[in-house]
Amino acid sequence: MAGANCLVANDWICWDYVTSRSQELTDATLEHIWITAVSVLIGIAVSVPLALLARRGRHWAAPVLAFTTLLYTVPSLAMFSLLLPVFGLSAALVVTGLVLYSLTILVRNVLAGLEAVPEDVREAARGMGYGPVRLLWQVELPLALPALLAGVRIATVSTVALTTVGSIVGKGGLGNLIAPAVNSSFRAQVLTASVLCVLLALAADLLLLGLQRLLTPWTRAGAGGRSAIPAPAPAPAPAPAPAPMKGA
Repeated sequence: MAGANCLVANDWICWDYVTSRSQELTDATLEHIWITAVSVLIGIAVSVPLALLARRGRHWAAPVLAFTTLLYTVPSLAMFSLLLPVFGLSAALVVTGLVLYSLTILVRNVLAGLEAVPEDVREAARGMGYGPVRLLWQVELPLALPALLAGVRIATVSTVALTTVGSIVGKGGLGNLIAPAVNSSFRAQVLTASVLCVLLALAADLLLLGLQRLLTPWTRAGAGGRSAIPAPAPAPAPAPAPAPMKGA
């Protein structure tokens, strides 16, 4: 139905709802984007040190990976309840929970990317005088970017979905519209907010895919089967010794 009649009839698709609640939809969408972005960025910052710790050996890798996997198995309501005494009913509660959930994906992908760096590349860098810190930042992390960004894409889409659960504390972005609409059977609000969540996830994935292609051009250059990682340049050959003079 068109106009206000679709609201009276409680239709699923109602343009009048979109126009009359445009500011509310915009605010909820912006809050959803903010919570997702902050959670993923903090997750990346935490996952890199954890992946470096796990790379030190199996005695570190097993507990780190087991801990991050265990976090993902905790139901969202239980997770937020455990964090409630620390953060109260705030956005920090939701962000912290989402960060903990993202570690499962991010730590594994960062670790996989670091372990995929060829050892001969590391040796070549060490031979050029690279210390551990410089080796990490200028060689290993750049070469681990494809795996890292792939993990960021998955974690971001997952976080977009999980952010809606934050509605239980009033900080769920579009989830703040979905939850009460489900309880009151407000169809237009349920469908509109849900579609916006899907569009956010698709937009974030496409944006990160473009960023991945921009930052890792060598992955496309090596798609033809040859190695995409350039080999270290060989040392220059020594100059030939001068020929002895006749009669010397």
